[in-house]
Amino acid sequence: MGSSAGATTGAKTAAMVIIGDEILSGRTQDKNLKTLAEFLAPLGIELREVRVVADVESAIVEAVNALRGHWDYVFTTGGIGPTHDDITADSIAKAFGVGIDIREDAAAILHDHYGDQITEARLRMARIPDGARLIKNPSSAAPGFQMDNVFVMAGVPGVFQSMLVDVEQRLEVGAVRHMDTVRGVGVLESVIAKDLRDLAEANPELQIGSYPFFDPKGNGTAVVVKGYDPGRVLVVIEQVRMIMNDIQQNS
Repeated sequence: MGSSAGATTGAKTAAMVIIGDEILSGRTQDKNLKTLAEFLAPLGIELREVRVVADVESAIVEAVNALRGHWDYVFTTGGIGPTHDDITADSIAKAFGVGIDIREDAAAILHDHYGDQITEARLRMARIPDGARLIKNPSSAAPGFQMDNVFVMAGVPGVFQSMLVDVEQRLEVGAVRHMDTVRGVGVLESVIAKDLRDLAEANPELQIGSYPFFDPKGNGTAVVVKGYDPGRVLVVIEQVRMIMNDIQQNS
C-alpha cells in the first residue's frame, strides 16, 4: 500500500479528509491541515492529498475508500460528535463494510468523564465500528478510532492536536525530507525562471519551487529546495543564493 513515490524514496505518505458543511460554507476555517502536515513531516510522512467533503455519507465513503488504498495513511477530521449530523463514524463503518454500535470501553470512558451528566447524545460518541482501535482524547474524552490505515479524529483543532499524541506511536517512520529557503528581494520569478529550470534539470532528485512575496520591505521571490539528502539541498540552495545575488547586483 502507498504511492510509488513513497516506495522509491523511503518516505511514507498520507492523505486527509476534512469533513464538514461548515468548512465548505466558509463559516469555519480549517486549522487541522497545517497541524497535521507539520506533525507528519518530522516523521518522514508526506501529506500528499487533501479532500474536503460535506456531511454526506456517500461523499465520505467515496473519499475514504479512494484514499486508503492509495496512500499509506488517511486522517479524517470532523463528524464524530454527539449530534444527529455527526455521521463520520457510521460512514467509516460503511466504507469498511462492518457494523457499528456503542462499545463498552468507549462508553466507560464517557461515563468516567461525564459522571451523572451522561446523556443519550453523549453516549452516541461511543458508537465505534466493529474491529476499530480507540484513539485517546486527552482534551474532551470522546475517543476517535483507527480502522486499518484510517485514523478518525475530532474536528475541533485543540482536540485534534491532542489526539495526535496517541496516533504518533502507531505510525511507521519514513525518510525525512529536508528543506531550505532563500528569499531574494527584488528578484522576479520571470527573471530567475530559467536558472531554476536548469537547476531542476540538473538535480532531478530535488524539488525546487519558487514563490513570489509582497511585503513592505520589498517584493521578490522565495525559492524552496527540498530533498532527502541534506548535503545536496545545501549545495543547491547556495547556488540559488549566488544566482539571486548576481541578479540583485546587476539590477
